[in-house]
Amino acid sequence: MKLQLIRNATLKLDYAGRTVLIDPYFAPKHSQPSFAGRSPNPLVELPVSIDKILDGVELVIVSHLHEDHFDEVAMEHVPKHMPIICQPGDEAEIRGAGFTEVSPLTDMATWEGLTLTRREGSHGLGPVLEEMGSVMGFSLEAAGEPSIYWAGDTVLYPPVTDVIRATSPDILITHSCGALWNGDLIVMNAEETIAVCEIAASSLVIATHMEALDHATIGREGLRRAAEARGIPASRLLIPADGEVLVLTRSATH
Repeated sequence: MKLQLIRNATLKLDYAGRTVLIDPYFAPKHSQPSFAGRSPNPLVELPVSIDKILDGVELVIVSHLHEDHFDEVAMEHVPKHMPIICQPGDEAEIRGAGFTEVSPLTDMATWEGLTLTRREGSHGLGPVLEEMGSVMGFSLEAAGEPSIYWAGDTVLYPPVTDVIRATSPDILITHSCGALWNGDLIVMNAEETIAVCEIAASSLVIATHMEALDHATIGREGLRRAAEARGIPASRLLIPADGEVLVLTRSATH
């Protein structure tokens, strides 16, 4: 399989002969409001053109409808006939934007040889959830490919730990920028990402959703230093740059 980090949470997967795009966020640099009062968002441009990102894409997965996961620019460019899988409750809004093949992932679904399983996420803990709303992660499996657990916009809390222990994914993808909303942590920070590496001792962890938004509290180098200080080597925690392509096999993840 090939995994390309585009920017923020946006990933392009070549997996079991299919090409999947996750959480397309195509806004130009500084075209959206600040989240933390430090800078307009996003902080960086896309590393490749939108046409190149969409080239070959057969399925789009949208974890939730925050503007940094499926923005207006992406809605304009993703073809309206493109199959989209989303969390339950978001399908009406996506269909309202003109998309015709929208399927909520209520539990488990199969698509062209891929098996997707919805996973719970918590975009923070406590009162902040009223503002953040619901999110989902998912597991992805196919014959001959590494199993993937894409945790999504979630903090580390018991349901995430339970999925890791129950499924032992070959690849575990985290959102690790330590974003804060009014002082509350809403995605994993360095400490929680390191804890994931320790819990998922047999998984390759890939940290994404970094250095793109102004409410982040940790960058790539800071996460790398913190992980190395805890004995997590670079071979177990990958922190790709925007645009970087990772080629991964089942054997290479162990």
